[in-house]
Amino acid sequence: MDMVFIKQLQIDTVIGVYEWEKTITQRLELDLELATDIRQAAAGDDIRLTLDYAVISEKVTALVCAQPLELIETVAEKVAQMLLTDFATPAVRVRVCKPGAVPAAANVGVEIRRGAW
Repeated sequence: MDMVFIKQLQIDTVIGVYEWEKTITQRLELDLELATDIRQAAAGDDIRLTLDYAVISEKVTALVCAQPLELIETVAEKVAQMLLTDFATPAVRVRVCKPGAVPAAANVGVEIRRGAW
C-alpha cells in the first residue's frame, strides 16, 4: 500500500474547553496519511488518478474551521471520517497537534488510525 501524506498542515481555528479559548483562534497542526495505490497515476502522470493533496488540504481546513470545537480528539475523528468518506482511501492516519497548549512541552496532541492498514 502506498501513501499520500501532508505534514504540519497549519489551521487557525477556535478550539478549546476553556471560556477564554472560545473567544480566540489557535493554531492546530495536522499530519495526514492516506493509503492508496499510486501506480496508475504514476504510469499515466495523471493527477486525476491519485489523491490530490491540495484538494485534501482545502477540505480538511474547511471542515476544521466550520464550527468551534472543544477537543482535538473531535477534530481528529471528524477529519478521519471525512477523508475515508470523501476520498478513495481504505485507511487514514490523522495526527492533531496543539502547539503551546502546555507551555512546558514542545507539542501535545492525538493520533488516530482508521480503516484497514
